Parts: sequence; C-alpha cells; structure tokens
Amino acid sequence: MAEPIEDLDRLVTELENMRVEVRPGPSRLDAWLQAVAERQASDLLLLAGEPPAMRIHGRVLRSDGPPLDGQDVEEIVLPDLPPHAQRAYRTRGIADASHQVPGVGRFRINLHRERGRSAAVIRMLPHRVPLLATLDLPPGVEALSRLPRGLVLVGGATGSGKTTTVAALVEEINRRDEKHIITIEDPIEYEHHNHRSVIQQMEVGIDVPDFPTALRSALRQAPDVIVVGEMRDPETMQIALAAGETGHLVLSTLHTTDVMSTVARMTDSFPVERQPTIRQEIAAALSAVFVQTLLPRAGAGRVPAAELLVVQYGARQHIRRNALHHLHQEITITRKAGSFTLEECLARLVKAGLVDRAEAALRAIHVEDFELALK
Repeated sequence: MAEPIEDLDRLVTELENMRVEVRPGPSRLDAWLQAVAERQASDLLLLAGEPPAMRIHGRVLRSDGPPLDGQDVEEIVLPDLPPHAQRAYRTRGIADASHQVPGVGRFRINLHRERGRSAAVIRMLPHRVPLLATLDLPPGVEALSRLPRGLVLVGGATGSGKTTTVAALVEEINRRDEKHIITIEDPIEYEHHNHRSVIQQMEVGIDVPDFPTALRSALRQAPDVIVVGEMRDPETMQIALAAGETGHLVLSTLHTTDVMSTVARMTDSFPVERQPTIRQEIAAALSAVFVQTLLPRAGAGRVPAAELLVVQYGARQHIRRNALHHLHQEITITRKAGSFTLEECLARLVKAGLVDRAEAALRAIHVEDFELALK
C-alpha cells in the first residue's frame, strides 16, 4: 500500500509546482486598457456591433478589430468588476466601479445596457491629483477653494472635466489649509494624499451603501469640507443643502449646461409641492455655481471654457422667486465678486489664440454678448 500513497504524494507535489509556475497574463480588458494608456486616450468605448473605440483628444476613433456583441462586452468587463458592482449590474443592469491595472493606472468603468445589449464606457484616471494651476481654467476659480461655507455646484456635460475640477479644488485646500475633508464618491476617481489637511475618501458600494447614508454619517465626523461626487437624488440634495447651511463647505457636481439650468436641475428634482421650500433652502445654502465645457484647442488637445456665478443677495432673491432667467444678468452685476460669463471666457480664449472663433461662437449661449466681448 505504500507505493500508491507515494505516487499520490508525488502527484500532489507536481500539481502544486505547476500551480506556482503558472503566470496568467493580463485579461482581455486589461490588455485593451494598456493600449488606452499607450495611446494617451481618455476613454475606451465597448459597444455591441462596433469594434472597440477610443476617445483621443475628444475624437472617437474605432480600432481595426472585429465588432463586438453584447455577450462579448459582458464577458470581458464583468469579471474585472468588484463584487458589489457585479451585483448591481445583475440586478439593475448598470454598474460603476474603479479598476486598477498594475503598472498601467486606474480606470472608471461604467457597465450598462443599451438596446438590450451590454455596453461599457471606461475612463482612464490620472495618476496624480491635478493642481488647479495646470488645468487652464479661467482666473478666479481658485477663490472657490477659499469659501468658508456653503454649497458650491460644478456643472457640465459628461466628460467636461467636472470631477477633475472638484479634485483640484480639494487639492488646493489640502495643500494650503489644516482641514478635515470627507469625499463620498461612486467610484473614487482621484486618490488624495494628506498634505496639510486630513482627507477621508468613502466609496459607495464598498465603504458605504449609498450617498444619503454616507452624507448623514459624514456630518457626524466633524468635517470642514464635504465632497459629494454627484447630486443624484433629492435625498442627497436635501442633506447637502442642510450641510451647506450649517457651516460646512460642500462641493458637488451636476450634469448641466449653464448656471440657470444647474439651479433649475436641483429644484426640479423635487415634487412640485416641495419646490417653493427647496428654492428657499437653495437660496440660503448656495455660495457659487461654476459650469464648464471643453473645446478643441487650436493645434491639438482641448481647453476649458466656463462661467461662474458668485451667489450674492440679488441671485438669492431671484432663486427664491423662481426668476432664474435673471441669473445671467446677475453674473454681470457681480463681476467684482469674481463672477464671469461663458461668453467673456470664450472671448478671452479666442483673443489668446487658443480657440477658433467659429468654434467659440457655436458654444456661446448669448452670441451677441460674445461678439461684444471680442471688441
């Protein structure tokens, strides 16, 4: 009986050695993400019926590979998501998560469904938190990091750099002030390191179940600054407004196109019967609204254009009365406080030779103001 046992022991040893020697290569997704980094692309798009595509300097370029189908996308992306995101996708058909490729970088993955098929949009995240001075933002944005309290909303379309701007504002505070900063994100995009401030970063689905729960918890942790990755629901908005009113500086983002639509988006998120009360709360808590977009830079790359409303008495009155169409005029009235219009910003970019005049004119909301600012 001894010989079979020895044979079994030898087999087990051989299998263990084989297991140690196996070095699995990168997943198919990680291989594509490595190509994203090598080509300095910002996004990878995986859509059924299309080959993988990358966004490079704002342009979406298809690869030479074969088209994917919905099953391909799911099989490629789903295994690399953390468990909570896999559960979210299976139950709700949509999931957001961060993903690290060793030696390459971090990525934000959005796996979703379109026309009944799986699709994914994956964004490469910078290795370092950017400094505000490196983002080519209009002068005066740094002042938002010096506000002592209140709600600061950063608006813009998807991919316009909202999250990057908020991260840079946090980094400005982190390097300058002794503060306690709490961020609530889904997922965490920029990993902050403590400088003069102490920063806690909470990821929805991993550290906390949802934004409202995290925000309530944050208020009990003696923060000076709270970052809410995105205002997604009325409950989160309500708590953020309360935090802004009670002495905290709250930074958050919204998918909007200008100052007026940013305020309207918050109000319209609530039932009609609650909107008069919410307008009062917004008027009391709001300190500033900053909305940005990205334009093709003359030559190559992209450059941001933006508008800023520093909220003062006049703007608060317009918000309370639901006269939001007056907010554009309020920007011009409060220039000395730091406000500026999108048209003024576009005109500066054209005069500096950074943006084509025709491109800037297409982005202007008030074209006459833009033409006047060019003179």
